[in-house]
Amino acid sequence: MRLLLITLLACLQLTSVAQPVFVKDSLDAFVEREMRRWQVPGLAIAIVKDGKIIVCKGYGVKNSSKPDKVEEYTLFQIASNSKAFTGTSIALLNQQKRLLLDEKVTKYMPDFKLYDDTYTNQCTVRDLLCHRIGLQTFQGDFLNWGSNLTRKEIIQHLAFTKPVYPFRYKYGYCNAAFITAGELIKNVTDTSWDDFIKYHFFEPLQMKHTSSTYNMIAKDANASLPHTLVNGKLVSMPFTNIDNMGPSASINSCARDMANWLLFQLDSGRFEGKQIVPFSVLAETRKSNMISNDVNSKVFKTKHFSTYGLGWQSYDYEGRRVWEHSGGANGFVTKTEFIPEENLGVLVYTNTDANSLYDALVKQVLESYLNVPYRNLSEMYFKSSQKSREAEQKELDSLQKLVQSKNKPSIDLQSYVGVYNNSFYGDAEVKLIKGKLTLHLSHHPNNIGSLAYLNNHDFLCTYSDITCGVQVLPFKVEDGAVKGITIKVNDFIDYLSYDFVKVK
Repeated sequence: MRLLLITLLACLQLTSVAQPVFVKDSLDAFVEREMRRWQVPGLAIAIVKDGKIIVCKGYGVKNSSKPDKVEEYTLFQIASNSKAFTGTSIALLNQQKRLLLDEKVTKYMPDFKLYDDTYTNQCTVRDLLCHRIGLQTFQGDFLNWGSNLTRKEIIQHLAFTKPVYPFRYKYGYCNAAFITAGELIKNVTDTSWDDFIKYHFFEPLQMKHTSSTYNMIAKDANASLPHTLVNGKLVSMPFTNIDNMGPSASINSCARDMANWLLFQLDSGRFEGKQIVPFSVLAETRKSNMISNDVNSKVFKTKHFSTYGLGWQSYDYEGRRVWEHSGGANGFVTKTEFIPEENLGVLVYTNTDANSLYDALVKQVLESYLNVPYRNLSEMYFKSSQKSREAEQKELDSLQKLVQSKNKPSIDLQSYVGVYNNSFYGDAEVKLIKGKLTLHLSHHPNNIGSLAYLNNHDFLCTYSDITCGVQVLPFKVEDGAVKGITIKVNDFIDYLSYDFVKVK
């Protein structure tokens, strides 16, 4: 008995000693200080090591105007961290031979269509899940994100989305492709994506607080509220309904539930000793299918490659291979990373979309376990981003000053009024209300753009959905007649701008 007690004490001491000093002694002070630096109201973190949850806790508040604290079960919209669940689901169906990753999409979805028939005829299920169907990163999300379209309608609009790149030529992050992959589940199983992931992952991994719908997070008292920065000030905003983005982005979860997801990933598909899916399924999601990013990092000099699997990004760091994914929704940015050979996983979720602490903190923890000499990555990220922030604010201030000069267009405001059409998006309407022009997007009825004149038929558009930002929208005018308008939202949603032709 005495020998057993001594052995247990030795094991406990070993577990304690195995944790780096940063995690044991400095984590709280670091997080609290860096949250102030970035103006992050709330943050949750989980660290999994050697089959145990070492850290799982929250910092700050769920709502910047209330004192309710973030804790391990506080919900966040984890956005594109959802993609790994979709990739794993499809890999499981592939293992079961219910569909095949390298079979054409049209076999399982006969009406599937891309802009180019050649692309349609070549596109496989795997192509959907590794961002190589020819679209530019975020292309089309101007229409898809937060819109009133159904998942089926988003998939149908792929036929009108003209690719920027040749097929399988270059990585282009595509949410609509993941939505398509998720909808294949229903076609081959008669089970929705939402029910499939609940049955195969949420329930066996005891992720009791995790869901995939807007209603579940909107009504939960322990949900963190989304925030962003406007003119340098933190503001809260309502949740965005992204149910239509489902397989690409709609999961809501918490640090404690997602810690179980990490344990499952690091234990070869097992959880609490039970095999949830064969390891071959996880291995399939981690294969490198596409080179995703050019690697030229001054901060992470030991990083040599970056590839995409099926819902997981992969890169090398300090001689180890890391799998990760980030997520960004209106008011949230999140990160999940794990290193199987170190039996280590880290996640950080934040309830503001205007920070890079979520990524810096994950890397800070990884570096502490990999014995990299300490450097404050959050501070390094902040200094780098601060320059661009200041430049953006300076440009915005200049535009606001131009608005205040009250220039007048050479044609009357009524001339801009009308319905404008884009073959991909559909209709947008410019209205004149109480002497001011407003922009109304047919698929985003709750997002109204307030237009203020700058010069040369350019207007400064301030969207009511603050995530879309403040953008310069030029009208095309020929011989005094308005012919069209170019519409843009923040790069966070879509890098491209879209030309609309006036139709009436």
